[in-house]
Amino acid sequence: MTLKTALFSLTVAAGVTLISPLVSGAGLVREAHAQAYQNMTCGELWYARNAIYAQQGYCFKTARARQTFGPRCYAPWGRLTPRQQQRVDAIIYWERQYGCR
Repeated sequence: MTLKTALFSLTVAAGVTLISPLVSGAGLVREAHAQAYQNMTCGELWYARNAIYAQQGYCFKTARARQTFGPRCYAPWGRLTPRQQQRVDAIIYWERQYGCR
């Protein structure tokens, strides 16, 4: 691809699929995620945030998270990359804005 543009979809708990453009080397990914997060419900934000941790093998402690993501724990044990941490921080921002948790 000349622009290195791709599409990816994130399916959240409510069955909503969000499509956002990915352009390598640009800030559009963060902006696209932020706009998507702004339009999510508290439940969708919770799912999106925890899905990032689940992807990294986090050992969930709450019954809700274990039921949703399973008891899978593996390396790197929930340790996030800088990019993943930015996404989690953006989600937490919107959770606080909406009074979630």
